[in-house]
Amino acid sequence: MRFLLDAIDALAAGYRSRGSDLLIAHGDPSAVIPDLAAEYGATSVSWGADYSGLSQERDRAVRDALETDGVAVEEHVDAVLHEPGEITTNAGDHYSVYTYFWKKWQDREKTSPHPEPAADALADVTGDPVPSMEALGFEEPTAEIPPAGTSPARDRLDTFLESHVHRYDDTRDDPAADATSRLSPHLTFGTIGIRELYAKTAEALEEADEAASENIRAFQSQLAWREFYLQVLDDHPSMARKNLSGFANDIEWRDADEDFSAWCAGTTGVPIVDAGMRQLAAEAWMHNRLRMIVASFLTKDLLVDWRRGYDWFREQLVDHDIANDAGGWQWAASTGTDAVPYFRVFNPWTQGERFDEDATYIKRYVPELRDVSATDIHGWDDLDDARREDLAPSYPSPIVDHAAARERALAAFEAARGDD
Repeated sequence: MRFLLDAIDALAAGYRSRGSDLLIAHGDPSAVIPDLAAEYGATSVSWGADYSGLSQERDRAVRDALETDGVAVEEHVDAVLHEPGEITTNAGDHYSVYTYFWKKWQDREKTSPHPEPAADALADVTGDPVPSMEALGFEEPTAEIPPAGTSPARDRLDTFLESHVHRYDDTRDDPAADATSRLSPHLTFGTIGIRELYAKTAEALEEADEAASENIRAFQSQLAWREFYLQVLDDHPSMARKNLSGFANDIEWRDADEDFSAWCAGTTGVPIVDAGMRQLAAEAWMHNRLRMIVASFLTKDLLVDWRRGYDWFREQLVDHDIANDAGGWQWAASTGTDAVPYFRVFNPWTQGERFDEDATYIKRYVPELRDVSATDIHGWDDLDDARREDLAPSYPSPIVDHAAARERALAAFEAARGDD
């Protein structure tokens, strides 16, 4: 909400600089928008298509109300390059496997960005100030929220294109390198257009050598992942609440509240997991590799229902996106359409050592371990209690033994599947 209000404020400032303004209204959209159309004599109302179940329900109500008043409605494809239903299987169905979707996605022609509106194309209106967090009933977040608005988004994109995109595939899994774009909040709230973002990567691709080209395409594939999950959501509107794999409804989750609380707080005694959860608390954002690690740890090691993790992410993430988050959680929990097989359980200890070898990332977010060697951090589970107490007395022992937890998870999933 903090990011959203900042983005709206920046949008309003942009309109004011062109001699116009942003009108802010409160109430049921199906009543408020027709009233605004009548007040200003609008003959048509336009908006960008949205694809979640609630969004489509809202938009249908607004459309019906406007058309009843004789006002035309124009809905545009704006948040994606290819909307759900545009890329399908040969049988005309939504794809359930990303690889096949990606092959078609990358070969489809992309629409170019639209120019910004000229000042004389905007209405001569005066709006009210953007409401405060307090006025809307929210407390200010404790996390450090990134700057919102199109200018910060473009600055972020330019920095990424200059410094990281040519090495993206080589460095994206290193959380200490901060080599990802961090554009997800801007895509979520529309402070940068997906067409503009793609066009800039396409320009970089034209000038890149073979090695750099592979890295740029790897980044473009992440844009395709975003649209893959959106078409899954379009096919399964309840995917944020319901398992997409039928057998998963029979999984007996432990749902231990104490374990879940330790996971949320970043006090599990598993350094790489705790670092990720503390980054989330500090920045309202988490590196993608860490999202996979902490999700696997919650659903497999702790055997906690993925929906509890999804709900926590929904509250904490500045870039929360229903399709992407629900898709990612169901992938990690092995309950989705294109999910990691249930028997592949991330080992958080080897993941930490592989992707944060020097423990730079861990030490950044877990200060209790800053004076502990990387070897001891990655082997924290093998140390005895006395050694752990000596090295970092304020950092806990692991709340779970991974090897035993893995066997417990496999048993639970196999029982749900009905395996012999």
